[in-house]
Amino acid sequence: MIDVSLLSVIRRWYFRDGLSQREITRRTGLSRNTVRRYLKDDIAEPAYPQRDSHGKVKAFEEVLVSWLKREARRRRKERKTVKNLYEDLLPLGYSGSYDRVAAFVRKWREEQRLAASNQVYVPLEFAAGEAFQFDWGENYAFIDGRKTKLQVAHFKLSHSRAFMLRAYPTQSHEMLFDAHNHAFRVFNGVPERGIYDNMKTAVDKVQRGKERIVNRRFLTMVSHYLFEADFCNPAAGWEKGQVEKNVRDARSIIWQRLPRVSTLTELNDWLEAQCIADWQSRKHPQFTDKTIEDVWYQEQRQLMKVTAPFDGFIEHSKKVSSTCLVSFERNRYSVPASFANRRISLRVYPSRLSFVAEGQQIAEHPRTFMVSHDVPGKVIYDWQHYLLVAQRKPGALRNGAPFNTMPDSFKHLQSILLQRARGDKEMVEVLSLILHHDEADVVKAVEMALDASCPSKQHVMNCLSRIITPPQPAAIPIVNSLKLITEPTSDASRYDTLRGKRHAH
Repeated sequence: MIDVSLLSVIRRWYFRDGLSQREITRRTGLSRNTVRRYLKDDIAEPAYPQRDSHGKVKAFEEVLVSWLKREARRRRKERKTVKNLYEDLLPLGYSGSYDRVAAFVRKWREEQRLAASNQVYVPLEFAAGEAFQFDWGENYAFIDGRKTKLQVAHFKLSHSRAFMLRAYPTQSHEMLFDAHNHAFRVFNGVPERGIYDNMKTAVDKVQRGKERIVNRRFLTMVSHYLFEADFCNPAAGWEKGQVEKNVRDARSIIWQRLPRVSTLTELNDWLEAQCIADWQSRKHPQFTDKTIEDVWYQEQRQLMKVTAPFDGFIEHSKKVSSTCLVSFERNRYSVPASFANRRISLRVYPSRLSFVAEGQQIAEHPRTFMVSHDVPGKVIYDWQHYLLVAQRKPGALRNGAPFNTMPDSFKHLQSILLQRARGDKEMVEVLSLILHHDEADVVKAVEMALDASCPSKQHVMNCLSRIITPPQPAAIPIVNSLKLITEPTSDASRYDTLRGKRHAH
């Protein structure tokens, strides 16, 4: 396409100065057809010729529309990009450009947006204690100096508009159950109905209409709290519009002033305090003369009381390795040596792992989350789990990895005893005191033996005996302030009067 200024010169040469088309062609270097076209059509401004914007896309229009409708029903993060759709069209015979597909998708989405903006909705009104709405959101926070991606559980009471936020690393079942426990604790009760979308942790399969195959573990929680779970129609977020709006508003109301924290627990405590503070200051949208907190106080009377929180663990069957370790989420955790090569149960909580065998908890560890998939998994030891092995193999103390987690006083004592003959066995016997006495008392006894510069098993046991032996009670003082005015006399002859005359001689 030629420049506007050049077109103006061409028109002046031809219409004003009377130059021929051949001369104009020679001067400009343009083709004669180009010069003829612009002069013949009397064009004052150059433009591209109009082309059919659909062209080759039109033959695949129905396929593209069906794909776009399918993607619209999926969660935002699961949707295919336009480039993915273009690549899917190529095996079907599409030979056009990517730009044509992108233009078609933009136009279709704009039409859908305009159609949605013209939809009419019925205003919803909820009675006190009738329902709450739930949804997940996604935000970032600086935890322990690292920018961390978080999944945020949003709860909102439909009548009072009281809301609550709690952040988790993932959207898994145990996180969902823990979020409900804290929400009902903060709300001081449970509404009659909970409104959800069709999230995978709650719905195993969406069927026709309102029919759902609900996850069994989720149903157990619903049964525990005695509320009814109601699921929205697919792609009908307006059915829980209050919490949908809350997810958006929370970014500006709360997350913009988020502090840097050391732990996730500290962050959640801050979020809870911010939610309650917002209730106290924000006016209720319906009862404009009251705050959200005022209406919440009234709604509490209609909420079902929480008798006990739901024990929201997820259970897995695990095989203990020969090194007394159980694998979970690329990390490994130790259990007592007596359960090596056996199958046990692992109960997963949001912040801890409980290991159960024969109906009893045999070990517990804080849960460790992986920062990145590029980082290798960690091994979390409890050195006491390996005492039975050390009793049979005292030499394992020297290079045993689990024993690197012992208290510093034990390590100091070990460095001294291992220099002696049979020192490894003596150290194992000191460590075995943990099996029969409180660990803090044994640690104190070891420290006393080290301070006395006489570290040995006998001295440690002597110190431990003194620690656990209860102190002798203090002597009761004798009070001498009370004195008799008349001292008693001893007269044994008085007993003869009791014997009578019959026994007098």
